[in-house]
Amino acid sequence: MAPKRPEGAGAFPLPVEPPAPPTPDPAELYGALDLGTNSCRMLIAQPKGSQFHVVDSFSKSVQLGAGLEASGRLSRNSMARTVQALHICRKKLEKHGVRRMRLVATEACRRATNAREFMSYVRRETGLALEIIEPEEEARLAVVSCAPLVSTRTRQLLVVDIGGGSTELVWIDLTSVPRLERPKAIMRLHTGFKPTGSPFPHARVVDWISVPLGVATLRDQFIDVEDDAARFALMSWFFEENMQEFAPYAAEQAREGFQIIGTSGTVTTVAASHLGLRRYDRNKVDGLRMTSDQIDKVIRDYLHLGPAGRRADPRIGRDRHTLIMSGAAILQALLRVWPTDRLSVADRGLREGLLYAQMSADGVLEDVV
Repeated sequence: MAPKRPEGAGAFPLPVEPPAPPTPDPAELYGALDLGTNSCRMLIAQPKGSQFHVVDSFSKSVQLGAGLEASGRLSRNSMARTVQALHICRKKLEKHGVRRMRLVATEACRRATNAREFMSYVRRETGLALEIIEPEEEARLAVVSCAPLVSTRTRQLLVVDIGGGSTELVWIDLTSVPRLERPKAIMRLHTGFKPTGSPFPHARVVDWISVPLGVATLRDQFIDVEDDAARFALMSWFFEENMQEFAPYAAEQAREGFQIIGTSGTVTTVAASHLGLRRYDRNKVDGLRMTSDQIDKVIRDYLHLGPAGRRADPRIGRDRHTLIMSGAAILQALLRVWPTDRLSVADRGLREGLLYAQMSADGVLEDVV
């Protein structure tokens, strides 16, 4: 059964990530940390106009959810790795004197039976107070962070956030919103997926779901299947089976006026492979548009490479080669159901959403309504 939909509505600004001034006032800084099933990511930023400037950042694969599928618990080794990364985050926060921050954990901590014990361990060892957020908030913040990538020609929008432990899907109907207002209408979803008397045109959230399968959890489900192609096919089929309660699943969607925005390491890696980048370049990847056929070509190339070839491929990277096929299986399942000529690649997500939510609540951003 799909989770309950959140209520409320609001407005949100546009994201940017150029360097901040060299010595920002600590009183103006905000922090956002996203601890997922596979990665720990943090941004420190300074509001500027209706946008923000990144002052510092951190990203590391910690594999917090390693073994979770089998045991239902976070392992000692994975917790220790994560705490080491969080020590670095704490030092960065202290270095910049950040006082306003939001530090959140997602699917691995939602599922683990020892999550409360882990939160206490983190607090004791690092002094950081993490909170476990619900799927609805995770989905909402991911949607808002992608708003600038929404085309004014888009009438039906699917936002996909493929995480380590879960995948959030949000379907949004923009047909009643004037074309030039469509990106702004997405931004106004930051406090909820239902409007509350706003005088501005609003985007209608048709349905959303958090599927408890991400790149790490889906991989672990089929880790005992030795044949590479068979494992990929099984993962793609299994993911599709688990999203059939998503309301738009049964309806055929025309390509005209339909856009998918994908935010995840899977989507950005596929984009980097499509571009042939031997070194990742966010400026070339973020906002890139791909077709279903282009993505399918990249995935077929991954299958042709096999495990050894993917491990050695610089476009994929050593941190992602064990996860790329489970992510690609999710992406293939989505495009099999909803082929598109416009999949927009988003190198942004929960951290950006967390920053904007804090800044908007404090009234330090220019209004973009």
